[in-house]
Amino acid sequence: MSTFNPYPTYNKNSGWNALLAARIPRTTRPTGPHFDAIVIGSGVTGLAAARRIGELEPESRVLLIDASSIGEGSSGRNSGFLINLPHNTGMSGHGSPAAVAKKQIALYNGGLAWLKSMIDQHKIECGWNPIGKYHAAATTDGEKALRESLPHYQEWGVGFRELSADELAHRLGTHYYRYGYHNDNNVFVQPAALVAGLADSLPANVQLWENEPVLAIEKGKPHRVKTRTMQLTTPRVIIANNGFASRLGFARDRVFTIYTYAALTPQLDSQALDAHGSDAEWGVIPAKRLGTTLRKVQSGRFMVRSGYSYNRELPMQDVRNLLALCYRNRYPHLQSHALEHVWGGVTALTRNGALYFGRVDEGIFISIGCNGAGMLKGTVFGKLLGEMACGHQSTELADALGFQRPNWLPPEPIRRLAVVGAIRYQRRLAGSER
Repeated sequence: MSTFNPYPTYNKNSGWNALLAARIPRTTRPTGPHFDAIVIGSGVTGLAAARRIGELEPESRVLLIDASSIGEGSSGRNSGFLINLPHNTGMSGHGSPAAVAKKQIALYNGGLAWLKSMIDQHKIECGWNPIGKYHAAATTDGEKALRESLPHYQEWGVGFRELSADELAHRLGTHYYRYGYHNDNNVFVQPAALVAGLADSLPANVQLWENEPVLAIEKGKPHRVKTRTMQLTTPRVIIANNGFASRLGFARDRVFTIYTYAALTPQLDSQALDAHGSDAEWGVIPAKRLGTTLRKVQSGRFMVRSGYSYNRELPMQDVRNLLALCYRNRYPHLQSHALEHVWGGVTALTRNGALYFGRVDEGIFISIGCNGAGMLKGTVFGKLLGEMACGHQSTELADALGFQRPNWLPPEPIRRLAVVGAIRYQRRLAGSER
C-alpha cells in the first residue's frame, strides 16, 4: 500500500472472504449527488451507523460508500473474536477504572444483543458461537501478566476458570503453554460472512456503493464528498474508515495504522482436527501484546495470526514463513503445517488505547481507532454514532462520550521511529509468546 493512498489496497484477498460464495459488489452509481447522510467505510462501524440512521429516519436517503468490496476491508480480515470485555482498563474517563469498565461491559453486552437480533432476524449464516475464549501463556512473564489481569475480572464481576498446562494441552492439543484461563465473554464468527450478511440486509433507504474510494471531504453547507468518479453533497458525514480517516484530514495527530497478518490452513481431516485439541472450536489470546493468536474454526480449519508492521505490508512470502513457524512451534507433531490463505489487514491504533469518537465539526461525526478489538466495539460505537447523527440522546451515548480521548501523536518521521521502536521492543517482550 502506498503511504499516500487515501484508501486501503492489499497484496492478498481476505482468506475468510475466499471461503464464501462469490458475491457481486454493488457498484451502481447514485442517481443524484445529494444525500441526507453519507457514511464513509462499510466495515462493522459504518454498517452499524448507516443501518441506525436508516432505521431512525426511514424517509432519509443514506449512502454507504467504501473503497473496497464487502468482506475485503479490515472487518473481513480479523480473527473473528467478538469480545465483550474492556481492552484498555486505563480508559478511566470520568469515574474509577472499575466503574468505567463496567460501563464498557454494559455497552458491549447491549451491542452484542443488538447484533444477535439482526443475525436472527435476517438469518445471517456467520458461524455465531458464544463459547468464550482462552488466554494462554508460554513464558513465566506471560503467566505473570495473565495472573495480574484476574483481579480486574473479579472486580468487574466477570467469571473465569484457570487451567494448568495439562488441561490446556488436552483442550488445545499442544504442550506449548504453561498456564491459562478461560472466560465466557466472547463469541466466534466468520467475520467476512458477518459483514456480508449485514451489508445485504441494510434498510431499503440505505444505498451501498462499493469499490468507489472517497478522495476528499470539503467542509461546508452542505459538505462535499469527492469520490473517484463523482462529487456528492450532504449535511451529515459519518467517518468510519478507521485508520484511513487520517488520509482525509481527520485525527492525523491521534490515530496511526499498523498491519497484522493471518493465515488459514486447508480443510483438515478428522485426525488433524483431533490433534488440535478436544474442543470443536476454540480461540487463544496471547499473554503478550505481540504474541500469536490461534483459532480452531468450527468449519474444520485452523487460523494463525501474528506479526506487525508499520504503514506498509510485509512481503507475503515472509509473512507465510513467519506464520508457518508460529504454527510449527506449537504443533511440531503434525504431519503438515500447510497454509492455504495468507493475508494482511490494517489495524488503527491510538497512543493510549482510547477510541476517537464523537462530533468533530458541524454535521461531521467520527468513530475510529478500535485498537485491534473492532468487531464488537465498532458495532457498538457505530450504532451510537448513527444515533448521535440523528440527534438522539441516551445514557449509553453519554457514557461513550465520557470515556478518555486519544492522546496526541508526534508528526513524522518521529512517529515512525517511535512506532517501529515500540514494535521491536514489544516483540522482544513477547519472546516465545510470539
